[in-house]
Amino acid sequence: MNIRAFQPADESAVVALWKECKLTRPWNDPHKDIARKLVVQSELFLVGTVDNEVMASVMAGYEGHRGWVNYLAVASRFRGQGHARALMQHVEALLLERGCPKVSLLVRNSNRAALDFYRHLGYAQDESVSLGKRLIAD
Repeated sequence: MNIRAFQPADESAVVALWKECKLTRPWNDPHKDIARKLVVQSELFLVGTVDNEVMASVMAGYEGHRGWVNYLAVASRFRGQGHARALMQHVEALLLERGCPKVSLLVRNSNRAALDFYRHLGYAQDESVSLGKRLIAD
């Protein structure tokens, strides 16, 4: 897998990947999420490719207090080969270069496979409750 920065030509492939991995929700327009990311730390929006085919993605950010990871996805036919781990190691290194002391992410509690994956990478459940408020409706 080659890891590189997202390019605008990747958009349709990335959205299809997110849909395949069941990461999209009706209240989040993935095209708008991509557009928003491209104006804020776009260098932390990465894709993985094999033979120039987008088969993985990860979106990260750092706001000075902690880093965040979103949209980690690997196409089903490429799973179990270490690609998700490689993407996380890559994005963690980029965050560490920026002085990021902690990385946080959200996982739906029904997604047991993702929870197990992140725990295997050393992530643990924080003693906090995630709250959210939509400011712009998609």
